[in-house]
Amino acid sequence: MKLQVIHYPKCGTCRKAVKWLQEQGHQLELRHIVENPPTAEELRKVAAMSGLEVKKLFNTSGEVYKSLGLKDKLPGMTEQEQLKLLASNGMLVKRPIVTDGARATVGFKEDEFSKVWSK
Repeated sequence: MKLQVIHYPKCGTCRKAVKWLQEQGHQLELRHIVENPPTAEELRKVAAMSGLEVKKLFNTSGEVYKSLGLKDKLPGMTEQEQLKLLASNGMLVKRPIVTDGARATVGFKEDEFSKVWSK
């Protein structure tokens, strides 16, 4: 079974995550987050599978997030508005997103990856 990894190839964290997964023996289907960003529906499913709130899917350290002033705007937005905004620009999405269709992780923390993706 292949894992889908939605990532940004120039991101060091994404590269570390891909390397870690490959070292565990996983076959990966890599998807460029900017060229082929996740849809609002895909992001809704990722939030459900990962157990995260939609607002936790935002890349809060990114330039786009900061330039749009989202720190102050997000609390007043509905979940649907947040999903639509996330789907509009892959650089707003925290990465990498790794999923097997039943589970998902967002971001890369080795201890979390070990719990979810160790073979």
